Amino acid sequence: MSDTPPRLEAVDWTALSHAYGTAEDVPAMLRDLHRPTKAAAAADDLLTHVHHQGGGVYSCAPAALPHIIAAAADPAVDADVRGELLYLVGSLADSGNTAQPRFVTSGWPAAWDRAITDLLPLLDDPVAANRMAVADALAEAHHRADEVIAALRARWEEEPEPQARLQLIDSAGSLTAHAGEQRSASLHWLRELMDGAEPSVRLVAVQALRRALPGQDDSAYTRTVADVLSGSEPHTWRRPGGGAAAPTVVWALGLLGEDRAGLAEATRRLLGHPDPAVRAGALQVAAEALSRRRSAVAELLPAVARSLSDPEPDNRLFAARVLGMCGQAARPWADALSAMVTEEVEPHPPARSHALWALSRIGDVRCVPPLARRLATARPGFAYHSVHADGWWTYELSLTEVAAGLGTHAEVLLPPLRARLTAASSLDERRALCQLLQAWGGAAAPAIPDLIALLDTDAAVWALDALAAIGPAAAEAVPRERLRALLDAPPADQPFAPRSLALAYGRLTGDREPALKLLLPQLGEPYGQDNAATLLAELGPAAAPHAGRLRELLPLHAEGWLPLRVGEALWRITGRTDEVVPALVRAIAPFVERGGAYPAVVETVKLLAAIGADSAPAEPVLRGFLDADERPVRHGTWRSVPEDDALCAAVRAALLAISAPGGAT
Repeated sequence: MSDTPPRLEAVDWTALSHAYGTAEDVPAMLRDLHRPTKAAAAADDLLTHVHHQGGGVYSCAPAALPHIIAAAADPAVDADVRGELLYLVGSLADSGNTAQPRFVTSGWPAAWDRAITDLLPLLDDPVAANRMAVADALAEAHHRADEVIAALRARWEEEPEPQARLQLIDSAGSLTAHAGEQRSASLHWLRELMDGAEPSVRLVAVQALRRALPGQDDSAYTRTVADVLSGSEPHTWRRPGGGAAAPTVVWALGLLGEDRAGLAEATRRLLGHPDPAVRAGALQVAAEALSRRRSAVAELLPAVARSLSDPEPDNRLFAARVLGMCGQAARPWADALSAMVTEEVEPHPPARSHALWALSRIGDVRCVPPLARRLATARPGFAYHSVHADGWWTYELSLTEVAAGLGTHAEVLLPPLRARLTAASSLDERRALCQLLQAWGGAAAPAIPDLIALLDTDAAVWALDALAAIGPAAAEAVPRERLRALLDAPPADQPFAPRSLALAYGRLTGDREPALKLLLPQLGEPYGQDNAATLLAELGPAAAPHAGRLRELLPLHAEGWLPLRVGEALWRITGRTDEVVPALVRAIAPFVERGGAYPAVVETVKLLAAIGADSAPAEPVLRGFLDADERPVRHGTWRSVPEDDALCAAVRAALLAISAPGGAT
């Protein structure tokens, strides 16, 4: 150790803090690290208390750090526990380097400097996994980069374990970005490794060089990655920390950076690789590229479509999902997708479900009969909730995702759907079916009796929303006294129910007073669609007494739901666009450059379309959305392309409305 840490008793732990309050319990955790039956739990407790979720370094960390490293260096402590402690050290060091300074305790830099000295000898730890953890932690030693790079390279010369050798290269690359005297020599070493070593070393050397020279592309990177992936076997494409083949392919192709042509070529080649896991990784890379760039459709979608006949069922499923994600762009493969919804062609049920969804996204009527048959079965193969997670895991699609756009086929789909609604045994199912009927609006009118029957169940809120979406036919059929009773005694376990019920009640009966009484005190809240501004927009000129307050609210938020809801209310109340359109344009303009547009942006564009010719100031922004190659929505999710499609459709409608004779469509 660089010096002997102070005895635990010598530290006033009550004056220090961790994620859960005072650090008075930390000494017991540190002692337990040396008690075999308690060590693992103590290491876990230290991670959750001293580091928690990162984003800062708590005041107890400098005092605890030397004791943590002492335990990590103690061969009497279990090797797995020592690895956990080294991971904790690296996590703290990362937070110390990346968190805002105000969230890093003042004693951390000095404590970390002493810890580096104590960590360097542990590069010779007898356990390879722990040597890797030490190297990973030392990658955060930015202010001593030259010294640590030299130690990492010296260890690399004698390191026998392949994965540890990769970690040493990777850490050296991270530190080279901060090096002084060692910078030139380290870059030269990394380039030598990239050009002449075994495949895994060459790939990790590319990663290390990218870290050493951030933002600087080099054609040599593409040549190296292409050479490795085309000239060696997948088991040689290792990365620091190891991992399965598919994630390794994703990582390796990610090393191509912004070389889009190289990425497309390599992805297409690997989609035909003999190893199904390699093909799976290439499919993920293709999905990611398609979620980011519109031009990737021409580059990659035909190759993805060929995977509809992949021998591996999960790869066929993934390919169908990618085609479904891409919507109308997948129309050339509609026949193949239509064949896949049959058991004779596609034996894997989840793949059939995804092919059916893809047909519905295309708008191909051939999805309707199989969907009707599925609705009549005990297990239709679709979830009753929607998932909004990022990433490419193939969770079950929801019934609403598959069928929300099929209202024009309600005549075929309603009979089995109504039967299912009557027989539904769970709230999740009842809610999902109501939400689907709500999406269909007036086309769902034959289901009015079934929805009225649900007003006495736990699904009353969603049934009433569906009835309100159906419109006048439902308003005539629903007993007003039943609605009033529901409004007066909303479900106690559904805190959102009073607002939703009040809005739906007003839409069905024309009596807006309950909603006004409930929602007006909350006018101006920035989130959600069931707020007072929505109600005032529906009232139109009758809400004129509230126009002044809406004008005050309009400039309060630059983005999000509030400018949209308040702007729409003002326009529908006053008919004036001069004060509304500039606010709407301000709310959407930033997303042209930075991307990440979300539903409020799409709805704002739809409002501009409704306003018509007076939305002309928005035209440059709208054209910016259409002209972009990078999709101006969030990337890396199955919803990326559908969200971009919705945005583009809204933009085209707005541009048409702006240019149409007479103004609005």
